[in-house]
Amino acid sequence: MSEHLQFKDHHNEARIFFRRGILIGVLILGLISILLVRFYSLQVVQHQDYVTQSDRNRVQVQAIAPTRGLIYDRNGTLLANNRASYTLTLVKERITNMDASLTLLAQLVDITEEDVAKFYKRLKQRRRPYEAVPLRFRLNEVEIAKLAVNEYRLTGIEVEAQLVRHYPFSELFAHSVGYVGRINEREQNAFSEEEDRLYNGTHSIGKIGLERQYESILLGQVGSQQVETNARGRVLRVLQRDDPQPGENLDLYLDVEIQRKALETMAGRRGAVVAIEVATGGVLAMLSTPTYDPNLFVTGISFADYKALNKSNDLPLFNRTMQGQYPPGSTLKPMLALGGLEANVIDARYSVRDPGFYQLEGEERKYRDWKKRGHGHRVSLHRAIVESCDVYYYDLAFRMGIDRMHVFGDQFGLGKRTGIDVPSERPGLWPSRRWKKATYGLPWFPGDSLNMGIGQGFVLATPLQLASMTATLASRGEMRPPRLVRSLGGMVVPVQTRNKVAASDRNWDLVGKAMTAVVHGPRGTAAKIKRKAKYKMAGKTGTAQVVGIAQDAEYDSAALAERQRDHALFVGYAPADNPVIAVAVIVENGEKSSAAALIARALFDQYILHGTPPSSSQISTQEASQ
Repeated sequence: MSEHLQFKDHHNEARIFFRRGILIGVLILGLISILLVRFYSLQVVQHQDYVTQSDRNRVQVQAIAPTRGLIYDRNGTLLANNRASYTLTLVKERITNMDASLTLLAQLVDITEEDVAKFYKRLKQRRRPYEAVPLRFRLNEVEIAKLAVNEYRLTGIEVEAQLVRHYPFSELFAHSVGYVGRINEREQNAFSEEEDRLYNGTHSIGKIGLERQYESILLGQVGSQQVETNARGRVLRVLQRDDPQPGENLDLYLDVEIQRKALETMAGRRGAVVAIEVATGGVLAMLSTPTYDPNLFVTGISFADYKALNKSNDLPLFNRTMQGQYPPGSTLKPMLALGGLEANVIDARYSVRDPGFYQLEGEERKYRDWKKRGHGHRVSLHRAIVESCDVYYYDLAFRMGIDRMHVFGDQFGLGKRTGIDVPSERPGLWPSRRWKKATYGLPWFPGDSLNMGIGQGFVLATPLQLASMTATLASRGEMRPPRLVRSLGGMVVPVQTRNKVAASDRNWDLVGKAMTAVVHGPRGTAAKIKRKAKYKMAGKTGTAQVVGIAQDAEYDSAALAERQRDHALFVGYAPADNPVIAVAVIVENGEKSSAAALIARALFDQYILHGTPPSSSQISTQEASQ
């Protein structure tokens, strides 16, 4: 039986192998077909897409920030320039583990928690892909060397050389020139599409002062370049470059030496100084004290530094020159005297009796003179200005009335912005019947006029307004908007005249002679500043109450806290017979007006005796270009 048993069916086995071979062959052919289709798709159908993606990994378009325009004073001294600075930056798209990279960097260079917090905040802001985000600014040579040695470990991390803003005179021009700072999220979200393009590659923007006002001119036009990079994102070569256009330069009326003299003579006291060139309206000095170092803000101020500035009782960030609104006190008296003369309410011979107080008919209240026993039996206009007789001005204000006072003061720019070419100016307050009714719902009372007549009550003015008013008095009515910028990109800005205050020559003479006697007369309230003067000055002193004093009480400096004492003011111009400079000074809580007058004298000397006033040909050329 075993002879008939078959262990293998060779025919069946061959048939099975054949079927399996065909199946495997079909499967292989199918896989090869799929592979060929995929190759065709990659190499033919999607060729251009992958070429583009490859180029994006290899070729990057980088924005090139323009060089910011420079700012010069009237003598060509640099007030704002650009310095090379090395910045540590990170490209998020090239870093796989951000926390690990930051930890590694902290081992190589000094990185604070504040730096990291600000970095993550910048990282969340809107930005372009592969745009570098700064982590640390102002790297020193040792830190740069450490990063260079460890470059192979720092994928996506670069040290970039940038130009950053620098203010050589530090605190001297903080409030006028201003400063640039990092573009914050609020500013970036407010950008238009065009602004997004302009600020591509630029991290800073003007924040205050001239830097903000002339931002579009100083900024320039952004450029670009195509660069080839390796797998680590390092630039291998520049393929194409479109150079940026630098910003335009600003030439100012500001004078470094006059500004420095103002800071020196303020001697650490709180207050403001404004000096204006009479012929042009150019601002020669614009100082608010205390001040601060604007360089702190350029690359991002630290929390500690900002807190110290912001919480200070002395308010160093507050620009007193154009935002501080103070009662102008007796500095308004020359202007009001001119108004009274022009309205024929008074004349040169008109006089009043000054027993030390003034009373309205039918009222018991006494409006007191600053001089307890008064200025004498009969006080005329000249003496009222020279000795600052309050009683004379109470009487003048009553005679003029609020309506005529308001109209005349309005011509000198009181209660209105001067139009200076920097932002954030405040208008002060020059009250009227309508204003009081709208604000308090009350009618205007005669007592309100009396207080207004000595620059108190509701009246508020900025030091800039007082300087502009004084320059208008000095020019006999030519009211020119104050300006800081003299030329833009080499093009002279025309001198402008806003309006002309009409008054007779006789009345201008009366007021001018009285203001000159304030300084050079034997009884003048600013007679102290005439010592050894080589020219004549005209001016008016003033004090402004900070806290109210009871009617029958006397001002007692010792009984008051330092910050409750009167402000000291002075306005003036020089030379008296041919004015070239007008000045307004306020020393907060300075009490004696001589404190402010001495500062003005120092500025007069600096400009007239040591400065470089414009030649008559320069002035005529500017006026001809109006």
